[in-house]
Amino acid sequence: MSILIDENTRIVVQGMTGREGRLRTNLMREAGAVVLAGVTPGRGGETSLGIPVYDTVAAAKAQHPTLDASLIVVPSAAAKDAALEAIAAGIRVVCLMPERLPHHDAMEIIAHARRAGAIVIGPNSPGLLAPGKSIIGGLGGRIDMMRIAFREGRIGIISRSGGNTMTLAYYLMKSGFGISTAIGVGGDAFIGTSWRTLLELFEEDDETDAVVCYGEIGGTNEEDAAAAIREGAYTKPLVALIAGKHTRPGMRFGHAGAIVSGEFGSAAGKIAALRGAGATVLDHLDEIGPAVTTALATRKSRQ
Repeated sequence: MSILIDENTRIVVQGMTGREGRLRTNLMREAGAVVLAGVTPGRGGETSLGIPVYDTVAAAKAQHPTLDASLIVVPSAAAKDAALEAIAAGIRVVCLMPERLPHHDAMEIIAHARRAGAIVIGPNSPGLLAPGKSIIGGLGGRIDMMRIAFREGRIGIISRSGGNTMTLAYYLMKSGFGISTAIGVGGDAFIGTSWRTLLELFEEDDETDAVVCYGEIGGTNEEDAAAAIREGAYTKPLVALIAGKHTRPGMRFGHAGAIVSGEFGSAAGKIAALRGAGATVLDHLDEIGPAVTTALATRKSRQ
């Protein structure tokens, strides 16, 4: 199994006719994803990469009723309208690649998704990947690198960084582990789906044994994940790496959402919360393999 996407996922790419849209569509198809349609207003009736293009998601959905996921690859200023259009058309999983969306736009998207029961990954998401099944977005960057790092297996990944999503997968692969689903949640200040929600989905997945996370300063996702562990909503091993331990208050750390305000969002606070809940928090990437091995063995011995 995997969460959110699998071999049955049918994808529409909003912004397919642009350079980035074509690049991501090619990568997804090389990786085995099924892309049925593209959407670019004013380009309906054309084809791109041999895929039919429609003016709206509703028009695409009318011709391809099985569409259930969208990749949005449009400028940030157009991202809100694209996301709301996908949600209104009944798309179940929406992946937003544009970064630095206006905060009000992101909050409006999140509110609409919650009312409709849709899952929004992003903004500023590199995508989702279930090795051997499907991919939405551009995790791995190139098909050869994707095939090296992302092997099928039983470890979930949640990451606030696209590059570090692949890095986590690579270190797990070097230690003999594979991936059930890898999710780049995005690095903007407001993201559509929390770590807690994803951990609860991984909890229900019988083919995920543990989850590895990459976090960083800013926001409360890591603290919310700790709460999920304490409350019993997530019971499998969680191994985390938190970046930004030496960042000064008020300094932004790469992503728009990675900023410390006073004591809020500090790496020290996140590390303390996760360790206090029983998660394993690492100091270095090369500790991932041994940490997952130990966590799985400890869990088995307690069962």
